[in-house]
Amino acid sequence: MAAQLRKVLSLDEKKHDGDIHETSDAPHNGDHATPTLTAGKEAELLAHRRQVEKKLKRKLDFIMLPIVLLVYVLNYIDRNSISQARLSGLERDLKLTDVQYQTALALLYPLYIAMQVPSNLMLAYCGRPSIYLGTFIILWGVVSGATGAVHSFHQLAAIRVILGAVEAPWFPGVLFLLSRWYTRREITVRTALFYAASIASNAFAGLIAAGILGNMEGVRGIAAWRWLFIIMGAITVGVGIGVMFLLPDFPENTKVWFTQEELAVAVQRLKEDVGDTGHEEPPSPFSGFILAAKDIKVWILTLMLFAVTLGCSFNAFFPTLVGTLGYGKIETLLITVPPWFVAFVAVYLNALHADRKGERFWHMAGPLVVGIIGFIIAASTKAVGARFFGIFVMASSYAGYVIVLSWASNTIPRPAYKRAAGLGMINCLSNLANLTGSYVWPKAWGPTYWRSYTIAACAFIVCITCGVVLKLHLQRLNKELDRTQGPPVPLPSADDEENAEPLTDEQRVERARLHFRYLV
Repeated sequence: MAAQLRKVLSLDEKKHDGDIHETSDAPHNGDHATPTLTAGKEAELLAHRRQVEKKLKRKLDFIMLPIVLLVYVLNYIDRNSISQARLSGLERDLKLTDVQYQTALALLYPLYIAMQVPSNLMLAYCGRPSIYLGTFIILWGVVSGATGAVHSFHQLAAIRVILGAVEAPWFPGVLFLLSRWYTRREITVRTALFYAASIASNAFAGLIAAGILGNMEGVRGIAAWRWLFIIMGAITVGVGIGVMFLLPDFPENTKVWFTQEELAVAVQRLKEDVGDTGHEEPPSPFSGFILAAKDIKVWILTLMLFAVTLGCSFNAFFPTLVGTLGYGKIETLLITVPPWFVAFVAVYLNALHADRKGERFWHMAGPLVVGIIGFIIAASTKAVGARFFGIFVMASSYAGYVIVLSWASNTIPRPAYKRAAGLGMINCLSNLANLTGSYVWPKAWGPTYWRSYTIAACAFIVCITCGVVLKLHLQRLNKELDRTQGPPVPLPSADDEENAEPLTDEQRVERARLHFRYLV
């Protein structure tokens, strides 16, 4: 790939004959000599590469990101439409008890959890996210739409189990896809935008549900909550078909949107970002899984994500919690919108600052502490204004959740199979918290839900504590790298690099490997 990069990025040699010289030991048997580049030529090459890299990132941000953001909005709406349907008679029509409703929520997760690691390994093996993920998007749209046809708890339970299976590949798959295009310094804000889409979906879901549930009751003899599933499922199927043709694959094999020059830069800059020489790649997906399972960082991050996911389990019950304020069905759905827009802004700004500072722990812990304050306010008073403020504040705790996700991606940089398995394991096992969280908010604990808020606050405290452990562990690893490789030398600026001795692509990767340190 280094040779390919130099080939596609080379300037027109005919215009720069004076900058290219044959090596002193060039062959004299009629073969072509291997050209070397002077500092002037190398500077032009680097300047050209920077321009190509800007174009690459612009395309990623304006083509790939909008696609995954749109799909993730639909993913969350399809998954959580049941909470809006609950307000419009789903429990009544299906004759569900409170425990059966909670069980229906929980049944999404057994196969959702079980399939994430093998799915990510399969994605890494097949190398076609557009086809692989697009197929599952279509499938979950069909299954979600079929929820509108259920007439009993057992039918609903079966649909929820299947929905979990077909939704499982999306979240870890997209995290893996983003990590194959963006550098460690770039990925946090993109991960934040990706996850902020789920936060925005809570706002959009409230607006969409208010429109459908308020206007389609009895249309063609069908209950409004059934129309909610049917309409959103149909939209998802259409988007899934588009994804199969529009979503970029990995830099090594994508066939849409990017030039060969941009793809070569995409591959090379990721190698330089983590110092990946390619020699550490395990021979099989299973070997990558074993490497991930032996890495203590994977297990710390798993516990962190489990705890923060449990703490954020209020998301699936948000309309119910807002409903305790005493407003009507449609008003309740509309009131759920503002807290999620505020959370969206908090997530983006916090992630942007974390990327600029190259820091993770405090950007994770700060929002979770704010969330704990929100839990305390919401649980300790019956005053409508104070409780609504507490709900606003606790929604913003998602800013810390996003940092945990990006920290996981930053902390397992290579090799590719280990990265795929590690991210899959972290997401897989942490999703056990979603199963547990389905039973943390029973109606019997309302209207204050102080027990539920206490559990959520304790979960955030566990996450922060694990964050301290991870921070100390990564600092120790960084010191070990300092001891064995010497202190990291800051990578040269553009001006310094233009005046420095030209480096080959392999030398740049080696320099990046020696410079690599974990973000804490």
